[in-house]
Amino acid sequence: MKKLSHYDRAGRINMVDVSAKAETKRTARAHAFVRIRPDVLEKLPSNPKGDPLEIARIAGIAAAKKTSDLIPLCHPLMLTHADVSVSVEPEGVRIVSTASTTAQTGVEMEALTAAAVAALTVYDMTKALDKGIEIQDLYLLEKSGGKSGDFRRKKA
Repeated sequence: MKKLSHYDRAGRINMVDVSAKAETKRTARAHAFVRIRPDVLEKLPSNPKGDPLEIARIAGIAAAKKTSDLIPLCHPLMLTHADVSVSVEPEGVRIVSTASTTAQTGVEMEALTAAAVAALTVYDMTKALDKGIEIQDLYLLEKSGGKSGDFRRKKA
C-alpha cells in the first residue's frame, strides 16, 4: 500500500521535499460541470453582470496561477500554460481546464483549481436567476509527466 507523501515518519503533516526530483514536462486536464436550468441557460448571453462564460474562463486561469496560495501544501509552480474551455450544453455548462509546466512536481491541483473556480464563477454570475444551480463532477481527466507516469480517467 502506498503511503501518503504529506506525512513524515512521525505522522506530522509537511510539504513534500521535491528538490531531488528531476524537472520534467508535466500537464494535467480537469473537468467540472455546472447544472443549470434551461430557462437560466437561455439568459446567459444577456446577463447584466457581463458574459459569465468568459469571466469564468479568465477566473479559472487566474486561479490556476494562485493554487499554492489556496491549497496549503501545494508547491508554487511557474506555469507555462493554463487555459479553461467553457461550453454550454442542454443541461448546463461544461468546463475543461488545462495546466502545464516544466517542474519537479505535477500540475493536477492547478488544473483542478482552475475548473473549480471557473465553476464557482459561473454560479456567482447566475445565482440571481437560480439559487439551485449545482456544481458537479469535479475530477482529473488526465495527467502526464513525473515519476508516477501518465494517468487517464476511464470513461464511465
